[in-house]
Amino acid sequence: MKGKWLWVDAKQKLSKVRDDIEGSPVIAIDTEYDSFRYFREKLCLLQIGTEQRIYLIDPLDTTTDLSFLGGVFASPTPVKVIHAGDNDIRILNRDYGFEFANVFDTHRAASLLGSNHLSLSSVIEQYLGLRLEKPKKMQRSRWEKRPLSEEQLNYAAEDTQHLIPLYRRLNAEIEARGLQWQAARAFEGIAAVRWAEKKFNLRGYRGIPGYDSLPGEKKRRLRDLYRWRFRKAQETNTARFMILSDQDLFDIAKTDSVSLDGLVRNGGLSPKKAKTYGSEILSILSASEAEEKSR
Repeated sequence: MKGKWLWVDAKQKLSKVRDDIEGSPVIAIDTEYDSFRYFREKLCLLQIGTEQRIYLIDPLDTTTDLSFLGGVFASPTPVKVIHAGDNDIRILNRDYGFEFANVFDTHRAASLLGSNHLSLSSVIEQYLGLRLEKPKKMQRSRWEKRPLSEEQLNYAAEDTQHLIPLYRRLNAEIEARGLQWQAARAFEGIAAVRWAEKKFNLRGYRGIPGYDSLPGEKKRRLRDLYRWRFRKAQETNTARFMILSDQDLFDIAKTDSVSLDGLVRNGGLSPKKAKTYGSEILSILSASEAEEKSR
C-alpha cells in the first residue's frame, strides 16, 4: 500500500490531485470520523480514490480548499463508489454543503444481490477473493490527532483501494440479473440523506439503572441532571458519557450532599469533573431543592 496513497493538506499542491479526481470516470469515497467522543460526528479524514492513487485529504486543515469536490460530487459523472455511505454523505453535506449524484453503494448492491455478510471486508472477500486484516483497535482510533500514524494511513487507504474493483464486479452482477432499476432507486435514496441533530429523549432518565429505587425528589434531581448533561454535550460538542456517565448522574442524584466536597466524597464525582462542572451541578441541585420545597 505504501506509495499508492498521497497525504493532501494545504502544503500539498492541489492542481494534480484535482486533475486526477476531476478526470476520473469513477472515484471511491470514504471518510474517517469520530462519533464516539463527540456529540456531533467529527470529520477527521476524507479518502478519495482514483485508478491512479488514493488521496488522503485532511479536513482539519481549514486552509485546504476542497470546494472543487462540490462539482465532482454533484456531477452525473464520475460514478461515486461508497460502502454503507449514508453517514459519509450526511457529514460531507453538513460540513461542506456537498450534494451527490450517481452514487454506487457497494453495501446496498451486495444486499440486493443476496449477500448475508455485508461488512466491507466480507463483501471484498466474497466478490474479489481478498481477505483483509482489519485491526479492531483502529475502529476507535484517534483520527483527529495529528500527525496520523503510518498504520492509520494505511488502514484508511486500504478500504478505499478496493472500492473501484468491487464496484465493477457488483455492477456486472446487477446488470446480469436485471436489477439496475432496483439498484438505482436504492442509490438515489442514499444520495439524498441528510444529517440531523440528535433528539433529546424526554423520558430517557427513567431508563438509568436504579431510577425506580429513588424517592420522588431524587428522581426529579436525576431528571434535571439528565437534561443539563444533554445541553452541555450539545453546547460543547462532547459525547454525553464524557461529561458524566449515567452512573455518575445516579450517584449525584441519590446523595444528600449539596457541596462540592460532598459530591466528590459521597456522590462519586471525580475532582477533575468537580472542578469543570461542579458549580453548574450545584446550581441544578439547588434549583431542584427549591422546586421541591415549593410543592
